[in-house]
Amino acid sequence: MLNTLIVGASGYAGVELATFLNRHPDINITALAVSAQSPDAGKRLSDLHPQLKGVVDLPLQPLSHASEWADKVDVVFLATAHEVSHDLAPEFLKAGCVVFDLSGAFRVNDPAFYTRFYGFTHQHGDWLDKAVYGLAEYQHQQIKQAQLVAVPGCYPTAAQLALKPLVDAGLLNEAQWPVINATSGVSGAGRKASVGTSFCEVSLHPYGLFNHRHHPEIVAHLGTPVIFTPHLGNFPRGILATITCRLNPGVSREDVAAVFQRAYHDKPLVRLYEQGVPALKAVVGLPYCDIGFELQGEHLIVVAAEDNLLKGAASQAVQCLNIRFGFPETTSLT
Repeated sequence: MLNTLIVGASGYAGVELATFLNRHPDINITALAVSAQSPDAGKRLSDLHPQLKGVVDLPLQPLSHASEWADKVDVVFLATAHEVSHDLAPEFLKAGCVVFDLSGAFRVNDPAFYTRFYGFTHQHGDWLDKAVYGLAEYQHQQIKQAQLVAVPGCYPTAAQLALKPLVDAGLLNEAQWPVINATSGVSGAGRKASVGTSFCEVSLHPYGLFNHRHHPEIVAHLGTPVIFTPHLGNFPRGILATITCRLNPGVSREDVAAVFQRAYHDKPLVRLYEQGVPALKAVVGLPYCDIGFELQGEHLIVVAAEDNLLKGAASQAVQCLNIRFGFPETTSLT
């Protein structure tokens, strides 16, 4: 039984983590924590999220220093802002904990990436070198050996799962960059109140044009340039990514289908559509990424759908936990 701490447990991804881990047969949730300054400190998680009444009634402990819990737990999930994870993760790692970080603090093994795209100087190059990117379907062997797993962003998960089989197989015409138009529900902005993400204020609009932090994350791990345009939609959760590509001459529908089948035939949390493309209602509340495509001539449109809080965050983190410790990959997820 692994003793586990969730930091940032009161947020949307944190409560999903608590839900999955509470029903995991090999996990004991030792504590739930929030920052010492959080207005949620001292409250029970089930008071903030009533669906957990009688299920997870643990209090939200105020956390000032990692040392308060580092010697009491085996596993730590950080559902925290990148600057918080940047400071906390090394302390837990130094104590021997295995850390699953849902922030962007360790996703790219290059200190210059953080100076350019996150606006801070990364202070932990040693752990940055050791961090494993937790795109579960592609990093299985690396995750099995990792002490620090950097769980991918929600948009990058959908984009990479849709594009990586095509890139790896050399099917794309490199003269035309893939164009990713992806729309996320407002839960992607977090639980903190803001007029800009208030449900009554949100319409449907693009944001972060050419400067969204997930753009360079996608490019860094996909290994090919893309155009990425995120949109904020007026719905609670889910991501739908519609990706337009150009194929090399002579690539057929059967070739594309075969590449996806080879990539995901043994991956239980990616579902492929033989006909048509997915809609959000197929994945909201579920740990899957659904992928479908349509082809006309050399022009390919791939559609990927996922729940941004689950496959885009919490359930992928638990999937990585299962891989890391040798549990069946879908334990507590399906």
